[in-house]
Amino acid sequence: MLSKPSYDGPTRLSSSDWPQPNKAMPRNLPLILAVGILSISASAILIRYAQGDGVPSLLIAAGRLDIAAILLTPIVLMRYQNEIRHLVRRDVILALTSGFFLAIHFAAWVTSLEYTSVLVSVVIVTTSPIWVAMLEFFFLRSVPRRGVLIGLVIAIGGGLVIGMSGTGDTTSADAAISRELIGGGLSLIGAVAVAVYLVIGRNLRNRLPVIPYIWLVYSCAGILLSIVVILTQTPITGYAPTAYILLIAMAVFPQLLGHSSLNYAVGYLPATFVSLITQLEPIGSALLAFLLFAEVPTLAQIIGSLIILLGVIVASITRSNRHNKRKQDAKTI
Repeated sequence: MLSKPSYDGPTRLSSSDWPQPNKAMPRNLPLILAVGILSISASAILIRYAQGDGVPSLLIAAGRLDIAAILLTPIVLMRYQNEIRHLVRRDVILALTSGFFLAIHFAAWVTSLEYTSVLVSVVIVTTSPIWVAMLEFFFLRSVPRRGVLIGLVIAIGGGLVIGMSGTGDTTSADAAISRELIGGGLSLIGAVAVAVYLVIGRNLRNRLPVIPYIWLVYSCAGILLSIVVILTQTPITGYAPTAYILLIAMAVFPQLLGHSSLNYAVGYLPATFVSLITQLEPIGSALLAFLLFAEVPTLAQIIGSLIILLGVIVASITRSNRHNKRKQDAKTI
C-alpha cells in the first residue's frame, strides 16, 4: 500500500509533486482520508486518557514507539530483510540520530499535554513545516521564500497570543500563564525536534521504502526512550489494564493507521491538498477534547490557535509552490 515516504513529520506531510494522472482514484479515498485524520486527531485524546490512568508521559512516549516497532517487525522480516541487511554505517548513524530527535519530539509533546489544552498543544506541534524550512535555510542554505517568512511571523504572533492567555482563572492568573508557557514551550520543542528529525533523515528516507524506514526510526527512538525510562526508574507495571490498551491503541491508530492512510492518499491526491487537510488535526483534537473532557479553550487560545494555523497554511502553500516549480523547471531542462 505504501510506496514511498511523503511526510513532513509523524503526522505532517511534505510538499510533493502531483500524483500520476493515469492513476484512478479509489472510491473509498474520502473514507481513507477521514480515517487518517480521525486517527491522528485521536492521538492527544488517547494520551490524555493514559495520563488520567496515572501513566507517566515518558512511558507513554516510549510505549507507543516500542509497540509500533514491534507490530511492524514481522512485516519487515518477511518483506524487507534485503533492505535492512544492506544498510551501511552511514544509514545506521542517520537512523540513530533521527530516532534521537523523534524521541525528543514525543517526550516533549506528550508531556506538554500535562500543562496546556489539547488545542494549544496540537496546534503548536503542527508548526513543524515552518521549522523544516528554517532548518533548510540554516543548514542546507535553501533560502526560504517570502511566504514562509510571513507564515513564521504569523505563527509567532499566534503563539504570543496563546502564551499570554492563561486559562481564564483570575484567581491564579500567574500560575495559569506559567503552565501555558511550559506547555506551549514543550510543544514547540516537539515541533522543532520533529523538524530536525525530518531534515536529518531525508537521505535515509530516499533510499528506503516507508515501512522499513519507520520501523528503523521508531525502533531507535523507542529504545532510546526506554533507556531513559529505566534510568529514571519510571514504573513500567502496576497500571490499570486500560492503560496498556491505550498504549496499544496509540501505536495502532495514530502511529500506524493514521500515517498509512495519509501516505496512501498522497498517491492519488496532491500532497499540498493532503498537507492542508492534516491541519484539521488540531480542530478534530479540540472537538474530541470538548466532547470527551468538556475542555473549553479560552477565547485567546482559540484566536491564537487560528492565527498559528493560518501561518502554517501560508508557509505550507508557499513551500509546495516552490517545490512544484522546481519539478517543472527540472522537466524542461
